[in-house]
Amino acid sequence: MMVPAALLLLGALAAVLAPRLLARATWQDREPVVALWAWQCVVVAVLLCCLLSMALSASAAWQAVRGRLFAPAPHSVVEAYALAGGPWAATTAVTLAIGGAWSAAMLAREIGRAAARRRRRRAELLVRAPLLPGEEPGGERLVVLEGERPDAWWLPGAAPQLVITTAALRRLKGQQLDAVLAHEQGHARARHNWLLHSSAALAGGFPQVPVFAAFRDEMHRLVELAADDMASRRFGRLTTALALVELNEDRRVFGPCPTPQAHVPQRVHRLLTPPDRLPPTHRLRLTAAAALVPVIPLLVAFGPGLRALG
Repeated sequence: MMVPAALLLLGALAAVLAPRLLARATWQDREPVVALWAWQCVVVAVLLCCLLSMALSASAAWQAVRGRLFAPAPHSVVEAYALAGGPWAATTAVTLAIGGAWSAAMLAREIGRAAARRRRRRAELLVRAPLLPGEEPGGERLVVLEGERPDAWWLPGAAPQLVITTAALRRLKGQQLDAVLAHEQGHARARHNWLLHSSAALAGGFPQVPVFAAFRDEMHRLVELAADDMASRRFGRLTTALALVELNEDRRVFGPCPTPQAHVPQRVHRLLTPPDRLPPTHRLRLTAAAALVPVIPLLVAFGPGLRALG
């Protein structure tokens, strides 16, 4: 039972320490895409620790599970794990299995809620912008809504739609509209909605786990920075910053009182005073280092078996 316990300890340490280490990293705002990758690798590592610990604990508790899991392995490999059954093994396996089922239920709930929101918003769009005679629903298209509030958003789904209000069209000048469209298209191409769904599901299901709460908060921030960068590379940082200001000026996000869009001033400041990007070799090293994080639980889990074979 040493390996399942080591995996649980490793997962707990990663869940507590990883958010603190990543919060101290000064390169996240400079390279939001790399930061998104790093956060995903950390969360996958924590989940792998739980999954592998559950599998090995179940093998220790029940001979039927052990027979299936170690069926192709030599006897020396099974002995290397010292899978002595006991109440702790069964309790650990059942607890982790319940946690896995709860995570799946939270993800299904989040996806269901997102689908319901999309259906509701699409129904509202059909009321406010009905199809013209001969026009068929479906396909990627731009929807212009009458509205006094400047706004633009991407509605994901099987037939994604980009929605923009007439107030935004009046406000945005020159390439500012193109920058807003590029920003929203960047969200769609990178499938940022799936990152937001999965992070919200984990944080909602396990609110006391620091890594999941930080994962949700950072996903909301980093996907916006990544989309800002996609737009600014095509139309310039000043144009993208001015478009952000025009869309959010009436929402009073630039005043001293905090609002739900309090991150907008920081995004504008970042666009106007862009931080230097990391050198390509540095980005490659960070990407490779993050990719190695989920490998650590695999090494811990398969280490005794590999040593037995050696």
